[in-house]
Amino acid sequence: MCNGCNCFSELREFVVGKQPSDLIEILHKTQDFYGYVPKEAMYIISKAIDVPVSEIYGVVTFYSRFSLVPKGKFAISVCMGTACYVKGAENLLDEFSKMLGIGVGETTDDLLFSLIETRCVGDCANAPIVTVNDKVYTKVTVNELRDILAKAQEV
Repeated sequence: MCNGCNCFSELREFVVGKQPSDLIEILHKTQDFYGYVPKEAMYIISKAIDVPVSEIYGVVTFYSRFSLVPKGKFAISVCMGTACYVKGAENLLDEFSKMLGIGVGETTDDLLFSLIETRCVGDCANAPIVTVNDKVYTKVTVNELRDILAKAQEV
């Protein structure tokens, strides 16, 4: 745990004067600061607003917006909504997992890629859908996955 160092100085400053009712706001800010909610941050928040770490952990794990692990530079999301699933999205997710050597919700060791299972992105007519950060790929096939990964790194 990070005791007293400056690695969480932004968070320490932000939580000054906050109340337990501000927990969600604090967690959003924490996620903005670090890209995820580090364990050390939960201890800092707990002490600052007098909320048990277990309660903070419960909130972080309940809401999908929050993550307990660092996210990669490139967030690869595979839509698993009904239309995408029927058109082979599960195969895409499995193949990305094999190619990257990570499971859903995980990040590569080099912090380059995160693999995310998502729900409907609103383009069912073009299923299956894959997004890499803000770039949307439609009617994706397994044969296109290597190109998608390569294009992501060109940016």
